[in-house]
Amino acid sequence: MGMESLFNLLGGLALFLYGMQMMSSGLENAAGNRMQRILERLTANRFLGVAVGAGITAVIQSSSATTVMVVGFVNSGMMTLQQAVWIIMGANIGTTITGQLIALDVGAMAPVFAFLGVVMIVFLKRPVLHHYGQIIAGLGVLFLGMEMMSGAMVPLRESEAFIGLMTRFSNPALGILAGMIFTAIIQSSSASVGILQALAGSGLIGLSSAVYVLFGQNIGTCITAVLASIGTSRNAKRTTIIHLMFNLIGTVVFTCVCMTTPLTDLVAGLTPDNAPAQIANMHTLFNITTTLLLLPFGTKLAQLATVILPEKPSEEPQPRKLVFIKPVDVLSDAQMGNSAITINGIQQELDRMAGMVRQNVDASFQAVLEGRPTRLPAVEETEEYIDYLNKEISKYISKVIAYEQNAQDSALISSYLKITNDLERIGDHAINICEYTQTMEREQLTFSESAQEEIRQMRETSLRAMDVLHGFATVTVEQLTKASAVEQQIDDMTVNFRKHQLERLHQGTCSGETCILYSEMLTDFERIGDHMLNISRALAAPHLN
Repeated sequence: MGMESLFNLLGGLALFLYGMQMMSSGLENAAGNRMQRILERLTANRFLGVAVGAGITAVIQSSSATTVMVVGFVNSGMMTLQQAVWIIMGANIGTTITGQLIALDVGAMAPVFAFLGVVMIVFLKRPVLHHYGQIIAGLGVLFLGMEMMSGAMVPLRESEAFIGLMTRFSNPALGILAGMIFTAIIQSSSASVGILQALAGSGLIGLSSAVYVLFGQNIGTCITAVLASIGTSRNAKRTTIIHLMFNLIGTVVFTCVCMTTPLTDLVAGLTPDNAPAQIANMHTLFNITTTLLLLPFGTKLAQLATVILPEKPSEEPQPRKLVFIKPVDVLSDAQMGNSAITINGIQQELDRMAGMVRQNVDASFQAVLEGRPTRLPAVEETEEYIDYLNKEISKYISKVIAYEQNAQDSALISSYLKITNDLERIGDHAINICEYTQTMEREQLTFSESAQEEIRQMRETSLRAMDVLHGFATVTVEQLTKASAVEQQIDDMTVNFRKHQLERLHQGTCSGETCILYSEMLTDFERIGDHMLNISRALAAPHLN
């Protein structure tokens, strides 16, 4: 192979991989956060789960991208290990579409796909059409790369050394190892299978040798998911184990069958004059048959993965850390599912933060009713954690917003930046209320029975306001309406309680110092309501569109 052919081969591979990246990015930007909702609805049934995995992979032409997305979903708690099994099985079927399209010589239409996609990106104004244009253009670029690789293989027919190398792959162990290593290096089974089809189409390798390379390629494609699972949860790592087990079992079964039966000859006989189609058909047969064999045992695969990688107590969340958010430096705007993973992580962190804020509001009013500052150290410690979460969540949002291409999801993420600030401010008012107990103890101040009853009502109303908006991922129109109503109730209560306070002052049942303290507490109570209203307004527009 001359340098020109080598450069054409590398350039073709680059276009092939970039085409897959374009399609993956286009689908991610078009679907955004809806990707997770789609998968949630369809993966409860194993057959639908397989179909969804196959469909997504057929669109983006990459089982690795689908599996990496699933690893991310499992890591963030958005998908169970059992649901992941069906998606992975479907992804292995969907990845065979690329080979079938190559065998059908769809590459002849590659320039048309590339042109149509670019026209949509350049000339159409709607962002969603730009994303669909990315998918179409990516398909065209992918097949242009395949054509370049096929052309670069032609000179190899004259190389005796290369032909001799290809004949060695008739040894199953060598063939499997070669396919596995090459696919692991380029991290794309679709690309490596395409190259194998190009070799077969040039007459450099027969199906009897190519099948073992093909089986190894199915194992090698797992390396991408393995790399993606580094630093993730135990369940995410188990997802990659399931992916690996699926392809290892399939390889063992098919290697034994091909060595002991005329399966290879039967598949070759279906398309005797089309070597690329023979490889595509074997690839499809491998993945569909393996899926059918393992489909009844999907639950057992998940259980076996748990046995192989058991739980570790040391993985329990440590204090002062983001539990549900991935580090921003590992995010990539090309990875499918990032939008859903990002939004889900922020929502769960906000739920956790809101729970701490609610806890402090409750404890602070209770402390005032007790008249002692015994709860203050715990409230202060929780407030420091709330401040930490506000800082880290805000920092995270400010970085990930640059990656978000879906307009609706971008608006939603922006609203969460406002929400975390309002939650932190509610926490500040809670600490103010709790700190009043220091003055009460120092000055020996007590509230009258009527004032204490009003403080109990403040506590109950504040907690009810926070409970209305519990669960940022599932907020509804009804909840937002209730939140506005509770905020108005807080305003009305503040006005009435101030009147009652003046009456007690005139009646002499309330001292001047106690009156000032109570007035400041009413201000904090009113501000809590204001910030809850801000939260409901921030959620309303992006969540309900």
